Amino acid sequence: FSEQVSARPPSSPRHRGAGAMSDEKGKVARKTINVNVGILGHIDSGKTSLCRSLSTITSTASLDKHPQSQERGITLDLGFSSFSADAPERFKAEGIDGIQFCLVDCPGHASLIRTVIGGAQIIDLCALVIDANKGIQAQTAECLVVAEILANQLVVILNKIDMIPEAKREKHLKSIIKKLQATFAATKFGADLPFACVAANPQDGSPAIGVENLIDLLRSKVDMPKRNPAGPFMFSFDHAFPIKGQGTVLTGTVLSGSVKPQQAIVVPSLGEAGKGKKVRSLQMFKQPVQEAIQGDRVAMCVAALDAKELERGIVIGEKFPVPTIDACICVVNRLAYFKQAVNTKAKFHLTLGHQTVMATAHFFCPLDGAAHTSSTAAGIANGSGTPAAKQSASAAA
Repeated sequence: FSEQVSARPPSSPRHRGAGAMSDEKGKVARKTINVNVGILGHIDSGKTSLCRSLSTITSTASLDKHPQSQERGITLDLGFSSFSADAPERFKAEGIDGIQFCLVDCPGHASLIRTVIGGAQIIDLCALVIDANKGIQAQTAECLVVAEILANQLVVILNKIDMIPEAKREKHLKSIIKKLQATFAATKFGADLPFACVAANPQDGSPAIGVENLIDLLRSKVDMPKRNPAGPFMFSFDHAFPIKGQGTVLTGTVLSGSVKPQQAIVVPSLGEAGKGKKVRSLQMFKQPVQEAIQGDRVAMCVAALDAKELERGIVIGEKFPVPTIDACICVVNRLAYFKQAVNTKAKFHLTLGHQTVMATAHFFCPLDGAAHTSSTAAGIANGSGTPAAKQSASAAA
């Protein structure tokens, strides 16, 4: 497909590669594992510049290539790019020679937080980017809330350190790290977080500062992600576009199971029109492959599918249909940061992956008004019918 293009020549310790290396027959040899890194932070903290300085392979959905992003000068949608690195010894002990880091560049503007939530379900590790000159800002706190709900690993990246006079830089960075550690101590991540100090795009046009140290930090801190090719196939796609003479390409991440060419799939959002489809071919960051498993970022070509009717959603295996529901019973957690009362018959946005509906909550156990973490059972009803899946849904008022 023309979906992925090379962004820059490879350099050590980074190198070009796919989430799974291909042999001469295009079969997947699981010697490289894909790790999805969410790049979160306040608007203008330098997230996209950081992705640009790290990446060796980009896609059409990366580095603010969307026309409106270029016109407005801000990230409006999820962007995807990647670089590969040698695996640390603990990975090699499991038979993994290399890691492909797939960077998920998330928007930083407040009105786009739902887009961030939609992308968070695919993230293995969160990288919180903070402007070293400004510290924690409004959307920094929001991204920290999202990370605390949906991720177990967090790396903090202090960007734009070139704007601090070199004579005062070390002292200033030690001071801001100490203050941030006090803030993070109140979260589930604790104060003992890994920090990296970088200048992804120095103002004087000089090469990026601290990027190689950041890569070493990611390699040393990332946990081995759990990948299971068995079970029902579910794929979350975030972009769709047509390829003349081939069909529609859906780009996204495999949430569970695995997929191969000629496999029968269903697109639930299209109803009857989404049934009886087959995967024509697969690519992982420019490399044709014969299989993609849980956690892989993949482009899937599907024949007889109209790209105009698709924006984002899920694809499932034909043998494992996902029911459509208009009510459910679930256990909900109250966020310590949410100060307002949570009442029965209140309206909430219910987000599952990239899809959001309005729902009415009926709580079986009352929640008091105190701002502390607690749980209760709730019945959630909506009138539009949402695909149900065995994954966590985030409800935000």
